[in-house]
Amino acid sequence: MSEDKPAETVETTPAEGNAIPNGKGHEPDEEITASAKTPPAEDGENPHRTENAGANLPESQEFLSGVEDKKTTRFTDFEGKTSFGMSVFNLGNAIMGSGILGLAYAMANTGVVLFLVLLTVVAGLSSYSIHLLLKSSGIVGIRAYEQLGYRAFGTPGKMAAGIAITLQNIGAMSSYLYIVKYEFPLVIQAFLKVDKPAGEWYLNGNYLVIIVSIGVILPLALMKQLGYLGYTSGFSLSCMVFFLISVIYKKFNTPCPFVDFAFNGTTKSVVNISAMEPGGEENPACIPKMANLNSQTAYTIPILAFAFVCHPEVLPIYTELRNATKKKMQHVANISIAVMYSMYFLAALFGYLTFYGEVEAELLHTYSRIDPYDTLILCVRVAVLTAVTLTVPIVLFPVRRAIQQMVFPNKTFNWPRHIAIAFILLTFINLLVIFAPNILGIFGIIGATSAPCLIFIFPAVFYIRIVPKEEEPLRSVPKILAACFAGIGFLFMIMSLSFIIIDWTSGTSKASSGH
Repeated sequence: MSEDKPAETVETTPAEGNAIPNGKGHEPDEEITASAKTPPAEDGENPHRTENAGANLPESQEFLSGVEDKKTTRFTDFEGKTSFGMSVFNLGNAIMGSGILGLAYAMANTGVVLFLVLLTVVAGLSSYSIHLLLKSSGIVGIRAYEQLGYRAFGTPGKMAAGIAITLQNIGAMSSYLYIVKYEFPLVIQAFLKVDKPAGEWYLNGNYLVIIVSIGVILPLALMKQLGYLGYTSGFSLSCMVFFLISVIYKKFNTPCPFVDFAFNGTTKSVVNISAMEPGGEENPACIPKMANLNSQTAYTIPILAFAFVCHPEVLPIYTELRNATKKKMQHVANISIAVMYSMYFLAALFGYLTFYGEVEAELLHTYSRIDPYDTLILCVRVAVLTAVTLTVPIVLFPVRRAIQQMVFPNKTFNWPRHIAIAFILLTFINLLVIFAPNILGIFGIIGATSAPCLIFIFPAVFYIRIVPKEEEPLRSVPKILAACFAGIGFLFMIMSLSFIIIDWTSGTSKASSGH
């Protein structure tokens, strides 16, 4: 795609344009190349004007094409090819994690109205955070999180961003593969009606994780461009839509209060005992709480705060967006957040209205208490497994890019290195999942530190440092808002860490089950 570009724009990589967003010169010369591209006069301009100037270029010259390179501040020498819809799918899939399974539990501990208020605030903050990232990248002509860190604080800024992305996303990928390890054998067992497994290899979660990693995740992770994953992202999201429809359907087909399944397997009719009583709403256990404050309420706030983590993926998706402008990418982000917001709220609401105070931290486990062999719920489990499996490659791309930025900052795209990093990362994560059963507590700590950095602190601090003082003085409203935003991030970090430490000292483990 970039072969037709002249020498001065360098031959870099489509996809790892994510990995190497500005062509060859990154590290020490990055400051120089970026300032050469963005002269002080342009720095002072309204970034929208720069964007709009580029927006009028023909599609073939939308990014730094050879002809326009000298006179237009464009971001990379990579011409974006991914459509608007595919970009929405990719970002939506990056947002949608296994966290959706815990939102009904979060609603049970906050109440319907308080949950809705918190979810709305977090969605708004997430959109604002993406706005800060896009505006910073628009001013300096950089579409890599790590390089924004470099422009703001030099090498320490780049390393901090790279390490936070790596830790956060390795934690997320591990949590997805934990779901595969523990849920997949149960699904196969239920479909085959094997009540007492006798050590069959196909019911061993460790083998299944390796098979899924090699057969599904690795081929997708080797794609050169993130944009190609739009198809799998769309399928992954459709699996979660199926999950949502099933949760809504189950609400109207589950009696309240529900009766636990008789696990001796003698009868399934137990399930229907209380079904004939639609007047069950008189039962206090079947009345939804509009606002609820209890000992678990505080734990749910970090779960909600991290429900929209997608920031490491924003700039790579922006890089690959066709005819990209800041406004268009913000539109992609807003649509993705709005769709996830609706799905999160509906899944939480109907999950909560099915089980009320009995809902567990993992929603699907609660359905199994009614009937572990329910065909619909088994299909839903398969859909959720498919969704989290197809999310892993999307989450792996920013980690590979971060490693490239930190370890090979001046290298252009190289297939052996591209493949090797993906293979090593997946091997490492598989080893973690297989041999470290209690690693989730560690990831709780990582999530509580890296997630607030990536969502709140880094976008705000980079914005304050990168936007020129001539355009926005330190005391201007946007920079004061950004500083407050960073403060919210520190608050979330302190809160989350406190809850995890309290959990560890009290012997429970609610807080570490966050995103």
